[in-house]
Amino acid sequence: MSLKERIADDLKAAMRTGNTKQRDTIRLLQAAIKQREVDERVILDDAAVITVIEKMLKQRKDSIEQYESAKRTDLAEIEKAEVAFLSAYMPQPFTDSEIDNLVIAAIAETGASGMQDMGKVMAILKPKLTGRADMAKVSMLIKSKFA
Repeated sequence: MSLKERIADDLKAAMRTGNTKQRDTIRLLQAAIKQREVDERVILDDAAVITVIEKMLKQRKDSIEQYESAKRTDLAEIEKAEVAFLSAYMPQPFTDSEIDNLVIAAIAETGASGMQDMGKVMAILKPKLTGRADMAKVSMLIKSKFA
């Protein structure tokens, strides 16, 4: 079952159970997926859908910070609920040791010897780690290996 099919099934289940918050969040997700498909004139695969979900999660996390700093806990709670629903579609994240092993393997594979080769290492790691690791942390880990 593809991720888009799972999302559609979850929407139907949320509608049957009357879970309006989950239903609305899934509809927002489906709209974002459809918008990207229309804009790019492609059918998104699971990896591309995960990218859409990552973007939506980042937007909601930023909103939570802003709402909490403005003392709007009511709006922050809505965003937190959406984060919980969207996070269910994300793949299991890698552990720090797994990421470290992948970085070491990518450095060995590319023969990288310094910061000038960081792009080559990231090019190998990005497809493997998308949705399963924070790429900013991965970037910092690669820099520490070259230091």
